[in-house]
Amino acid sequence: MKQVAVVGAGTMGNGIAHVFAQHGTPVTLVDVDPGQLERAVATIRKNMDRQIKKQAMTEADRDAALGRITLQTSLAAAAGADLVVEAASENPRIKFEIFRTLDTTVGPETILASNTSSISITEIAAQTGRADRVIGMHFMNPVPMMQLVEVIRGLATSDATTAAVMELSRTLGKTPVEANDYPGFVSNRVLLPMINEAIFCVMEGVAEPEAVDTVMKLGMNHPLGPLALADLIGLDVCLAILEVLHHGLGDDKYRPCPLLRKMVAAGRLGRKSGRGFYDYNK
Repeated sequence: MKQVAVVGAGTMGNGIAHVFAQHGTPVTLVDVDPGQLERAVATIRKNMDRQIKKQAMTEADRDAALGRITLQTSLAAAAGADLVVEAASENPRIKFEIFRTLDTTVGPETILASNTSSISITEIAAQTGRADRVIGMHFMNPVPMMQLVEVIRGLATSDATTAAVMELSRTLGKTPVEANDYPGFVSNRVLLPMINEAIFCVMEGVAEPEAVDTVMKLGMNHPLGPLALADLIGLDVCLAILEVLHHGLGDDKYRPCPLLRKMVAAGRLGRKSGRGFYDYNK
């Protein structure tokens, strides 16, 4: 892949651009909000500075990587990319529109990947005329640190596309794991019911958030408790994934906890809003 475009400069998008640029690939980072693009570059620089402190990168490496990132506000800038990774909001309507536009913008051989955490790759691919070249490339947060890439095949995704994305993931220092297109794939089908049950424990008065997280960290050896992890993911994102699971699989065990709905309605979304199950403003 000689040229990559990343659509969406939020938490996941800037992390994906960071990893590609760090490993020598020119990246066009696209977002409709110029301010978001500026914040993304500041975040990438900050995270690379942390890598320098850990002696995982030199200042020269950082400057070279930052020089590989081009900022654009139009999807037309993705025209020359060999791979486009979409990392926009977890909203089917937004993603479908992006893929319809990309399909008429990029070359016929370009692979279109989505970083979606739950939306059907088959449905996304159906918005295009290249379903065989559409795939899920689900990075984990924070992208520069987490090793896993969940590679999701849609109904029509070709073996060649899958093999190319698996190999590309390895060149980024990641471990790719192939999964088929079912609601939540593997990662969130297993993770989100655990987070949801932890929220039920708080709602029903079984224990306070700190107690729930301590049990899972010290008793189950989790590096981060489920409620702190939900705050990191974003409670709105957790709710969206659970709704996809509940609708797609039709099983009430995936029913989002009422407390989760209430917190999202109140704007308590976790770290990004300053408050979720924990207060990050202090």
